[in-house]
Amino acid sequence: MIVLEFKAKGKTTQYNAIDEAMRTAQFVRNKAIRFWMDNRGVGQKDLYRLSKSLRGEFPFVTALNSSACQASIERAYSSIARFYDNCKKSVPGKKGYPKFKKNSRSVEYKTSGWSLSQTRKQITFTDKKGIGKLKLKGTWDLNFYQIEQIKRVRLVRRADGYYVQFLVSVDNKVETQPTGKTIGLDVGLKEFYTDSNGHSEPNPRFYRTTEKRLKFRQRRVSRKKRASANRKKAINQLGRVHLKISRQRQEHAKRVARCVIQSHDLVAYEDLRIKNLVKNHCLAKSINDAGWYQFRKWLEYFGVKFGRITVAVNPAYTSQQCSNCGAIVKKSLSTRTHVCECGFVMDRDWNAAINILKLALSTVGHTGTWVIDSNASGDSTSTHAGVILSEQVGSKIEESSPL
Repeated sequence: MIVLEFKAKGKTTQYNAIDEAMRTAQFVRNKAIRFWMDNRGVGQKDLYRLSKSLRGEFPFVTALNSSACQASIERAYSSIARFYDNCKKSVPGKKGYPKFKKNSRSVEYKTSGWSLSQTRKQITFTDKKGIGKLKLKGTWDLNFYQIEQIKRVRLVRRADGYYVQFLVSVDNKVETQPTGKTIGLDVGLKEFYTDSNGHSEPNPRFYRTTEKRLKFRQRRVSRKKRASANRKKAINQLGRVHLKISRQRQEHAKRVARCVIQSHDLVAYEDLRIKNLVKNHCLAKSINDAGWYQFRKWLEYFGVKFGRITVAVNPAYTSQQCSNCGAIVKKSLSTRTHVCECGFVMDRDWNAAINILKLALSTVGHTGTWVIDSNASGDSTSTHAGVILSEQVGSKIEESSPL
Protein backbone atom coordinates (compact mmCIF):
# COMPACT_ATOMS: atom_id res chain seq x y z
CA MET A 1 0.00 0.00 0.00
CA ILE A 2 1.20 3.49 -0.85
CA VAL A 3 -0.33 6.92 -0.23
CA LEU A 4 -0.28 9.51 -3.02
CA GLU A 5 -1.06 13.09 -1.95
CA PHE A 6 -2.24 16.00 -4.10
CA LYS A 7 -3.08 19.61 -3.31
CA ALA A 8 -6.80 20.24 -3.85
CA LYS A 9 -7.77 23.41 -5.71
CA GLY A 10 -11.35 24.66 -5.57
CA LYS A 11 -13.63 27.51 -4.61
CA THR A 12 -14.40 28.84 -1.15
CA THR A 13 -17.84 27.23 -1.23
CA GLN A 14 -16.21 23.88 -1.96
CA TYR A 15 -13.81 24.29 0.95
CA ASN A 16 -16.76 25.06 3.21
CA ALA A 17 -18.46 21.88 1.97
CA ILE A 18 -15.32 19.88 2.80
CA ASP A 19 -15.34 21.34 6.32
CA GLU A 20 -18.99 20.34 6.67
CA ALA A 21 -18.17 16.78 5.56
CA MET A 22 -15.36 16.63 8.15
CA ARG A 23 -17.71 17.82 10.90
CA THR A 24 -20.25 15.18 9.89
CA ALA A 25 -17.63 12.42 9.95
CA GLN A 26 -16.57 13.64 13.39
CA PHE A 27 -20.19 13.58 14.55
CA VAL A 28 -20.63 9.96 13.42
CA ARG A 29 -17.40 8.90 15.11
CA ASN A 30 -18.27 10.61 18.40
CA LYS A 31 -21.76 9.05 18.35
CA ALA A 32 -20.15 5.63 17.94
CA ILE A 33 -17.83 6.26 20.89
CA ARG A 34 -20.75 7.40 23.04
CA PHE A 35 -22.79 4.33 22.02
CA TRP A 36 -19.90 2.09 23.06
CA MET A 37 -19.54 3.88 26.41
CA ASP A 38 -23.21 3.39 27.15
CA ASN A 39 -23.30 -0.22 25.90
CA ARG A 40 -20.04 -1.95 26.76
CA GLY A 41 -19.31 -5.06 24.73
CA VAL A 42 -20.84 -3.93 21.45
CA GLY A 43 -18.99 -4.96 18.29
CA GLN A 44 -18.26 -3.38 14.95
CA LYS A 45 -21.49 -4.70 13.41
CA ASP A 46 -23.51 -2.95 16.11
CA LEU A 47 -21.72 0.30 15.28
CA TYR A 48 -22.52 -0.18 11.60
CA ARG A 49 -26.19 -0.47 12.54
CA LEU A 50 -25.83 2.74 14.54
CA SER A 51 -24.50 4.48 11.43
CA LYS A 52 -27.56 3.34 9.50
CA SER A 53 -29.90 4.66 12.17
CA LEU A 54 -28.04 7.99 12.26
CA ARG A 55 -28.51 8.36 8.52
CA GLY A 56 -32.23 7.89 8.97
CA GLU A 57 -32.43 10.35 11.88
CA PHE A 58 -30.20 13.25 10.77
CA PRO A 59 -30.44 14.72 7.24
CA PHE A 60 -26.88 16.14 7.32
CA VAL A 61 -25.56 12.61 7.96
CA THR A 62 -27.61 11.30 5.04
CA ALA A 63 -25.96 13.91 2.80
CA LEU A 64 -22.56 12.32 3.50
CA ASN A 65 -21.71 9.24 1.46
CA SER A 66 -22.48 5.97 3.26
CA SER A 67 -18.90 4.69 2.76
CA ALA A 68 -17.56 7.82 4.51
CA CYS A 69 -19.89 7.10 7.44
CA GLN A 70 -18.62 3.51 7.55
CA ALA A 71 -15.01 4.76 7.51
CA SER A 72 -15.79 6.98 10.52
CA ILE A 73 -17.28 3.98 12.32
CA GLU A 74 -14.14 1.97 11.55
CA ARG A 75 -11.98 4.76 12.97
CA ALA A 76 -14.02 4.70 16.17
CA TYR A 77 -13.84 0.92 16.45
CA SER A 78 -10.07 0.90 15.82
CA SER A 79 -9.58 3.15 18.87
CA ILE A 80 -11.81 0.83 20.91
CA ALA A 81 -9.97 -2.29 19.75
CA ARG A 82 -6.60 -0.64 20.49
CA PHE A 83 -7.77 0.16 24.01
CA TYR A 84 -8.84 -3.46 24.63
CA ASP A 85 -5.58 -4.74 23.14
CA ASN A 86 -3.50 -2.52 25.44
CA CYS A 87 -5.49 -3.73 28.42
CA LYS A 88 -4.94 -7.39 27.49
CA LYS A 89 -1.22 -6.80 27.01
CA SER A 90 -1.03 -4.91 30.35
CA VAL A 91 0.71 -1.96 28.74
CA PRO A 92 2.19 0.22 31.51
CA GLY A 93 0.67 3.65 32.02
CA LYS A 94 -2.39 4.90 30.20
CA LYS A 95 -4.17 2.38 27.99
CA GLY A 96 -5.51 4.86 25.42
CA TYR A 97 -9.16 5.11 26.44
CA PRO A 98 -11.19 6.28 23.41
CA LYS A 99 -11.82 10.02 23.39
CA PHE A 100 -14.19 12.30 21.52
CA LYS A 101 -12.83 14.24 18.57
CA LYS A 102 -13.03 18.02 18.95
CA ASN A 103 -11.49 19.38 15.77
CA SER A 104 -11.31 16.69 13.10
CA ARG A 105 -9.30 17.65 10.01
CA SER A 106 -10.06 14.74 7.68
CA VAL A 107 -12.85 12.72 6.10
CA GLU A 108 -12.31 9.39 4.40
CA TYR A 109 -14.21 7.77 1.53
CA LYS A 110 -13.98 4.15 0.42
CA THR A 111 -14.50 3.00 -3.17
CA SER A 112 -17.71 5.00 -3.66
CA GLY A 113 -18.70 8.64 -3.34
CA TRP A 114 -16.02 9.93 -5.74
CA SER A 115 -14.93 9.64 -9.37
CA LEU A 116 -11.78 10.60 -11.26
CA SER A 117 -11.72 12.39 -14.61
CA GLN A 118 -10.25 10.72 -17.71
CA THR A 119 -7.03 12.70 -17.35
CA ARG A 120 -6.84 11.79 -13.61
CA LYS A 121 -6.21 15.47 -12.88
CA GLN A 122 -9.60 16.12 -11.31
CA ILE A 123 -11.74 14.34 -8.74
CA THR A 124 -15.49 14.76 -8.23
CA PHE A 125 -17.23 13.90 -4.98
CA THR A 126 -20.73 12.69 -5.79
CA ASP A 127 -22.47 12.84 -2.40
CA LYS A 128 -24.88 15.59 -1.38
CA LYS A 129 -22.40 17.68 0.60
CA GLY A 130 -21.73 19.86 -2.44
CA ILE A 131 -17.99 19.42 -2.67
CA GLY A 132 -18.12 18.85 -6.42
CA LYS A 133 -15.08 18.82 -8.70
CA LEU A 134 -11.60 19.59 -7.35
CA LYS A 135 -8.38 20.04 -9.30
CA LEU A 136 -5.45 17.88 -8.26
CA LYS A 137 -2.03 19.56 -8.13
CA GLY A 138 0.97 17.30 -7.65
CA THR A 139 3.81 15.39 -9.28
CA TRP A 140 2.31 11.90 -8.99
CA ASP A 141 0.65 10.33 -12.04
CA LEU A 142 -2.49 8.35 -11.24
CA ASN A 143 -2.61 6.96 -14.79
CA PHE A 144 -0.14 4.28 -13.73
CA TYR A 145 -2.80 2.69 -11.50
CA GLN A 146 -6.21 1.18 -12.12
CA ILE A 147 -9.28 2.60 -10.41
CA GLU A 148 -9.75 -0.77 -8.67
CA GLN A 149 -6.36 -0.33 -7.00
CA ILE A 150 -7.50 2.84 -5.18
CA LYS A 151 -8.97 1.56 -1.91
CA ARG A 152 -9.46 4.83 0.00
CA VAL A 153 -9.67 8.55 -0.74
CA ARG A 154 -9.09 10.99 2.10
CA LEU A 155 -9.65 14.75 2.28
CA VAL A 156 -7.25 16.45 4.70
CA ARG A 157 -7.20 20.06 5.91
CA ARG A 158 -3.89 21.64 6.88
CA ALA A 159 -2.75 25.17 7.66
CA ASP A 160 -1.77 25.80 4.02
CA GLY A 161 -4.86 24.36 2.36
CA TYR A 162 -6.69 21.14 1.52
CA TYR A 163 -5.21 17.89 0.26
CA VAL A 164 -6.51 14.70 -1.35
CA GLN A 165 -4.81 11.42 -0.42
CA PHE A 166 -5.18 8.19 -2.42
CA LEU A 167 -4.47 4.84 -0.76
CA VAL A 168 -3.30 2.61 -3.64
CA SER A 169 -2.84 -1.16 -3.36
CA VAL A 170 0.46 -1.96 -5.09
CA ASP A 171 3.54 -4.07 -4.49
CA ASN A 172 6.05 -1.52 -3.25
CA LYS A 173 9.09 -3.80 -3.14
CA VAL A 174 12.23 -2.90 -5.10
CA GLU A 175 14.84 -5.51 -6.03
CA THR A 176 18.35 -4.41 -5.08
CA GLN A 177 21.77 -6.01 -5.15
CA PRO A 178 23.43 -6.88 -1.82
CA THR A 179 26.17 -4.52 -0.70
CA GLY A 180 27.88 -6.81 1.81
CA LYS A 181 27.95 -4.07 4.42
CA THR A 182 26.49 -3.82 7.92
CA ILE A 183 26.09 -0.79 10.16
CA GLY A 184 25.03 0.14 13.68
CA LEU A 185 23.43 3.49 14.50
CA ASP A 186 23.52 5.39 17.79
CA VAL A 187 21.17 8.38 17.75
CA GLY A 188 21.90 11.42 19.88
CA LEU A 189 21.26 15.10 20.49
CA LYS A 190 24.68 16.49 19.64
CA GLU A 191 24.78 14.50 16.38
CA PHE A 192 21.67 13.10 14.71
CA TYR A 193 23.36 9.70 14.60
CA THR A 194 26.83 8.18 14.78
CA ASP A 195 27.40 4.91 12.95
CA SER A 196 29.77 2.04 13.67
CA ASN A 197 32.18 3.32 11.01
CA GLY A 198 32.71 6.58 12.88
CA HIS A 199 30.63 8.77 10.56
CA SER A 200 28.34 11.32 12.21
CA GLU A 201 25.26 12.92 10.67
CA PRO A 202 24.74 16.49 11.96
CA ASN A 203 21.55 17.26 13.85
CA PRO A 204 19.64 19.98 11.91
CA ARG A 205 17.56 21.14 14.93
CA PHE A 206 14.70 22.49 12.83
CA TYR A 207 12.61 23.57 15.82
CA ARG A 208 15.47 25.31 17.60
CA THR A 209 16.45 27.31 14.51
CA THR A 210 12.83 28.43 13.95
CA GLU A 211 11.98 29.03 17.60
CA LYS A 212 12.47 32.80 17.35
CA ARG A 213 9.95 33.04 14.51
CA LEU A 214 7.52 30.80 16.39
CA LYS A 215 7.61 33.08 19.44
CA PHE A 216 6.92 36.07 17.20
CA ARG A 217 3.87 34.35 15.67
CA GLN A 218 2.65 33.23 19.10
CA ARG A 219 2.81 36.80 20.38
CA ARG A 220 0.77 37.94 17.37
CA VAL A 221 -1.91 35.40 18.25
CA SER A 222 -2.06 36.41 21.91
CA ARG A 223 -2.50 40.09 21.02
CA LYS A 224 -5.54 39.54 18.80
CA LYS A 225 -9.06 39.68 20.10
CA ARG A 226 -10.60 36.31 20.78
CA ALA A 227 -12.99 34.90 18.14
CA SER A 228 -11.98 37.66 15.70
CA ALA A 229 -11.03 37.23 12.05
CA ASN A 230 -7.55 38.64 12.68
CA ARG A 231 -6.95 36.05 15.40
CA LYS A 232 -7.92 33.26 12.99
CA LYS A 233 -5.44 34.62 10.46
CA ALA A 234 -2.72 34.81 13.10
CA ILE A 235 -3.43 31.22 14.18
CA ASN A 236 -3.21 30.09 10.55
CA GLN A 237 0.17 31.83 10.13
CA LEU A 238 1.42 30.16 13.32
CA GLY A 239 0.19 26.82 12.03
CA ARG A 240 2.08 27.30 8.76
CA VAL A 241 5.35 27.71 10.67
CA HIS A 242 4.71 24.51 12.64
CA LEU A 243 3.76 22.72 9.42
CA LYS A 244 7.01 23.76 7.77
CA ILE A 245 9.03 22.45 10.72
CA SER A 246 7.25 19.09 10.66
CA ARG A 247 7.78 18.77 6.91
CA GLN A 248 11.47 19.62 7.22
CA ARG A 249 11.91 17.03 9.97
CA GLN A 250 10.07 14.38 7.99
CA GLU A 251 11.99 14.98 4.76
CA HIS A 252 15.30 14.91 6.63
CA ALA A 253 14.45 11.61 8.34
CA LYS A 254 13.24 10.15 5.05
CA ARG A 255 16.35 11.20 3.10
CA VAL A 256 18.81 9.96 5.71
CA ALA A 257 16.97 6.66 6.29
CA ARG A 258 16.81 5.94 2.57
CA CYS A 259 20.55 6.52 2.13
CA VAL A 260 21.40 4.29 5.09
CA ILE A 261 19.15 1.44 3.95
CA GLN A 262 20.31 1.50 0.33
CA SER A 263 23.97 1.39 1.36
CA HIS A 264 23.83 -1.55 3.80
CA ASP A 265 22.41 -5.05 4.00
CA LEU A 266 21.81 -4.90 7.75
CA VAL A 267 21.04 -1.81 9.83
CA ALA A 268 20.98 -2.02 13.63
CA TYR A 269 19.56 0.74 15.80
CA GLU A 270 18.38 1.32 19.35
CA ASP A 271 14.93 0.24 20.50
CA LEU A 272 14.28 3.50 22.35
CA ARG A 273 11.12 4.28 24.32
CA ILE A 274 10.63 7.90 23.30
CA LYS A 275 7.55 8.28 25.49
CA ASN A 276 9.67 7.58 28.56
CA LEU A 277 12.63 9.68 27.44
CA VAL A 278 10.59 12.88 27.00
CA LYS A 279 9.60 12.71 30.67
CA ASN A 280 12.95 14.36 31.29
CA HIS A 281 11.81 17.99 31.00
CA CYS A 282 15.36 19.23 30.53
CA LEU A 283 15.78 17.27 27.30
CA ALA A 284 12.17 16.82 26.10
CA LYS A 285 12.27 19.67 23.58
CA SER A 286 15.57 18.53 22.06
CA ILE A 287 14.43 14.89 21.88
CA ASN A 288 11.20 15.81 20.11
CA ASP A 289 13.12 18.11 17.78
CA ALA A 290 15.49 15.30 16.78
CA GLY A 291 12.64 13.05 15.60
CA TRP A 292 14.19 9.68 16.48
CA TYR A 293 10.92 7.76 16.26
CA GLN A 294 10.18 9.14 12.80
CA PHE A 295 13.66 8.17 11.68
CA ARG A 296 13.13 4.63 12.96
CA LYS A 297 9.79 4.32 11.13
CA TRP A 298 11.39 5.33 7.83
CA LEU A 299 14.22 2.86 8.42
CA GLU A 300 11.67 0.08 8.83
CA TYR A 301 9.68 1.21 5.80
CA PHE A 302 12.66 1.37 3.45
CA GLY A 303 13.99 -1.87 4.93
CA VAL A 304 10.85 -3.66 3.73
CA LYS A 305 10.82 -1.81 0.42
CA PHE A 306 14.43 -2.59 -0.52
CA GLY A 307 14.58 -6.00 1.15
CA ARG A 308 17.13 -5.02 3.80
CA ILE A 309 17.41 -6.30 7.37
CA THR A 310 16.58 -3.82 10.14
CA VAL A 311 17.19 -4.84 13.75
CA ALA A 312 16.13 -2.96 16.90
CA VAL A 313 18.56 -3.58 19.75
CA ASN A 314 17.97 -3.12 23.47
CA PRO A 315 20.02 0.03 24.26
CA ALA A 316 20.87 -1.07 27.81
CA TYR A 317 24.61 -0.60 28.58
CA THR A 318 25.51 0.06 24.93
CA SER A 319 27.06 3.40 25.95
CA GLN A 320 28.73 2.03 29.08
CA GLN A 321 30.22 -1.17 27.69
CA CYS A 322 33.66 -1.11 26.08
CA SER A 323 33.49 -2.32 22.49
CA ASN A 324 37.09 -3.56 22.73
CA CYS A 325 37.18 -5.66 25.91
CA GLY A 326 33.54 -5.70 27.07
CA ALA A 327 34.17 -4.04 30.44
CA ILE A 328 31.56 -1.67 31.89
CA VAL A 329 32.79 1.92 32.14
CA LYS A 330 30.32 4.14 33.99
CA LYS A 331 29.96 7.62 32.53
CA SER A 332 27.49 10.49 32.72
CA LEU A 333 25.77 12.14 29.76
CA SER A 334 28.29 15.00 29.84
CA THR A 335 31.20 12.57 29.31
CA ARG A 336 31.60 12.39 25.54
CA THR A 337 34.75 10.22 25.37
CA HIS A 338 34.95 6.54 26.25
CA VAL A 339 38.15 5.74 28.16
CA CYS A 340 38.64 2.14 29.27
CA GLU A 341 41.24 0.58 31.58
CA CYS A 342 42.38 -1.59 28.69
CA GLY A 343 43.71 1.55 27.01
CA PHE A 344 40.89 1.83 24.46
CA VAL A 345 39.86 5.46 23.84
CA MET A 346 37.01 6.36 21.48
CA ASP A 347 34.13 8.76 21.04
CA ARG A 348 31.23 7.75 23.28
CA ASP A 349 28.64 7.50 20.47
CA TRP A 350 31.00 5.64 18.12
CA ASN A 351 31.66 3.07 20.85
CA ALA A 352 27.91 2.66 21.42
CA ALA A 353 27.26 2.20 17.68
CA ILE A 354 29.80 -0.63 17.53
CA ASN A 355 28.14 -2.33 20.51
CA ILE A 356 24.72 -2.00 18.84
CA LEU A 357 26.02 -3.65 15.67
CA LYS A 358 27.66 -6.47 17.64
CA LEU A 359 24.38 -7.21 19.44
CA ALA A 360 22.54 -7.30 16.12
CA LEU A 361 25.08 -9.64 14.54
CA SER A 362 25.13 -11.97 17.54
CA THR A 363 21.75 -13.46 16.67
CA VAL A 364 19.60 -14.23 13.62
CA GLY A 365 18.26 -11.16 11.81
CA HIS A 366 14.78 -10.73 10.37
CA THR A 367 13.41 -8.36 7.77
CA GLY A 368 11.55 -5.61 9.52
CA THR A 369 11.94 -4.60 13.13
CA TRP A 370 13.19 -7.25 15.48
CA VAL A 371 13.92 -6.32 19.08
CA ILE A 372 17.05 -7.96 20.46
CA ASP A 373 17.76 -8.23 24.14
CA SER A 374 21.28 -7.47 25.25
CA ASN A 375 21.29 -10.79 27.17
CA ALA A 376 20.25 -12.88 24.14
CA SER A 377 22.41 -15.81 23.19
CA GLY A 378 24.28 -15.70 19.89
CA ASP A 379 24.62 -17.94 16.85
CA SER A 380 26.77 -21.02 16.60
CA THR A 381 29.67 -18.83 15.45
CA SER A 382 30.46 -15.36 16.76
CA THR A 383 30.40 -12.44 14.34
CA HIS A 384 32.37 -9.24 14.29
CA ALA A 385 31.44 -5.66 13.45
CA GLY A 386 32.12 -4.65 9.87
CA VAL A 387 32.55 -8.22 8.53
CA ILE A 388 30.67 -9.05 5.32
CA LEU A 389 27.55 -11.10 6.03
CA SER A 390 28.20 -13.66 3.32
CA GLU A 391 31.50 -14.56 5.01
CA GLN A 392 29.91 -15.38 8.39
CA VAL A 393 30.29 -19.09 9.18
CA GLY A 394 27.29 -20.85 10.68
CA SER A 395 25.12 -17.71 10.65
CA LYS A 396 21.66 -17.73 9.09
CA ILE A 397 19.65 -14.79 7.84
CA GLU A 398 15.93 -15.49 7.58
CA GLU A 399 13.51 -13.04 6.07
CA SER A 400 10.02 -12.92 7.46
CA SER A 401 6.91 -12.00 5.48
CA PRO A 402 6.55 -8.34 4.43
CA LEU A 403 4.99 -5.97 6.90
